[in-house]
Amino acid sequence: MSDDFTPDQKRYLEGFMSGMQSARTARGLAPLGSGAGSAASAPAGPDKEHLAAQARTVAAGGKLSDPEKWKAAEHPFDAYARFKTQAESGAYPKPDDNFRWRYHGLFYVAPAQNSYMCRLRIPNGILTHWQFAGVADLAERLGGGYAHVTTRANLQVREITAENAPGFIEGLSDLGLTAKGSGADNIRNVTGSATAGIDPLELLDTRPHARAWHHHILNDRSLYGLPRKFNVAFDGAGSIATLEDTNDIGFQAVEVIEGASFEAQPVAPGIWYRLALGGITGHKDLARDTGVIVAPSDAVAVADAVIRIFTANANRADRNKARLKYILDDWGFDRFLTAVEEKLGRRLVRIDAAFVAPRPAYDRLAHVGVHRQAQPGLNWIGVALPVGKLTVAQMRVIAAIARDCGDGDIRLTVWQNLLISGVPDARIDDVLANLQAAGLSAETSALRAGLIACTGATGCKFAAAHTKEDALAIAAHCEPRMTLEQPVNIHLTGCHNSCAQHYIGDIGLIGAKVPVNEEGDTVPGYDVYVGGGYGVDGGIARAFREKIKAEEAPAVVEAILQVWQGHRAAPEESFVAFARRHDIEALRALVAQTGEAA
Repeated sequence: MSDDFTPDQKRYLEGFMSGMQSARTARGLAPLGSGAGSAASAPAGPDKEHLAAQARTVAAGGKLSDPEKWKAAEHPFDAYARFKTQAESGAYPKPDDNFRWRYHGLFYVAPAQNSYMCRLRIPNGILTHWQFAGVADLAERLGGGYAHVTTRANLQVREITAENAPGFIEGLSDLGLTAKGSGADNIRNVTGSATAGIDPLELLDTRPHARAWHHHILNDRSLYGLPRKFNVAFDGAGSIATLEDTNDIGFQAVEVIEGASFEAQPVAPGIWYRLALGGITGHKDLARDTGVIVAPSDAVAVADAVIRIFTANANRADRNKARLKYILDDWGFDRFLTAVEEKLGRRLVRIDAAFVAPRPAYDRLAHVGVHRQAQPGLNWIGVALPVGKLTVAQMRVIAAIARDCGDGDIRLTVWQNLLISGVPDARIDDVLANLQAAGLSAETSALRAGLIACTGATGCKFAAAHTKEDALAIAAHCEPRMTLEQPVNIHLTGCHNSCAQHYIGDIGLIGAKVPVNEEGDTVPGYDVYVGGGYGVDGGIARAFREKIKAEEAPAVVEAILQVWQGHRAAPEESFVAFARRHDIEALRALVAQTGEAA
């Protein structure tokens, strides 16, 4: 038994391990640990860090959450044969297996849809034209015939039947893609700058670092089964915001100027990553600057160390408090970073912020339209997608365009759209014409460019409103009534998981059940927030109005935007600056005066 445990803890550990062994034996599984599975054996093998953390929770008198029990009883990667047998019978999973199959990227989403949704892993959001076309083929043959681009620059495919689920994820592997670890308590899709390597503005190409972290995760089982999900993003300071400050770990490219030092030693000037930690916008927090800078070549090692400290110390009993933010809130940054340094075996470099040059300003419309690349004569073309949805026919057209008119890559963005890169000047018109023929466009309004919506009640059992449909209704209502000279971000999310990140929107709407009578009947609707932002405008939106019916949302959004347009301090005043210049009661009064939201 490890000397890390007190005698009392060892006795608790023996009981905990014995209980887990019994659960595994009931499934016909091999015992945990070493030494012929003795109940007194300390955890061993690739899952030992997680099992030890679970045991410490029990030893301290805590009660493991159900997912922690499920992980200990049978690791999802040990259950693939059972998953295939279950699928062959056409059976859908019970809660424990629904959790386990998410390790393979499959989410059983009943009652919204009696089928699976599959979420992929696409490091830095970039895939080839033939991979994109291959996903379209899989979605047509084994799914619902469409795909969604997500806010992690990823793809989701829905309406996959139980019988088709193994074929779908195995088909991804045949394409050189994977869905492994894209759900449940794992490190989610690795995001990076959408224009990495082609952006004249960027400080750093994030592709090699996102790719290295992606493969580091895939090839280390101990990085699965964390206390909760974990997000990591790399931002190269390019034209398109990566929203790295909404992640648990945000690596932000910065230029360190001459004169910086750490512990009396000079720090080399050049491009580094600044380390930000603790972003989780659904819990009203953005990642905070730690004062640490990281050599790009060291990013994977630092991320790994952060994950190890999180794994050992996060809450295994209360899943609402199991994210990195809560360790940081409890410990403080200094204690946490000291633990990371101990894990690394070396000091982290800290410098005064005065030696960090201002980062280039991002362009809030760079993800749509035609834009010059760093490479002479080439362009990226941002394709506007209606709240992220693509039919398989449209996917095949985009794949053909990327193959014939671009460099062959398709780049997904966190703004629920995609870029076709490497388009020569002479082929721009061809691309635009082909997009138009497919019912798509590289042009859109300033409002639609920033319109973000999660799956909503159409495909998610947690959502209280049909977010994608309601988002399009807001655009259809507002566009004929106003012309916005500046971009504005409107985020609609269906529940408090905040997949559409409503707290960072200029205007954020979160699904709510709206009472309509004294008998307790409800209809879909929203709570409305204003004044959120990211990057240099980072901040959490403030509550503006509660429980409006879904059909009222377009008029309410219009009224808010009309007030901004009519009461700006100057034509160039952004919505977020306007909203933060007023207290909420003043804003409510101004909006009420329009008569639209009364």
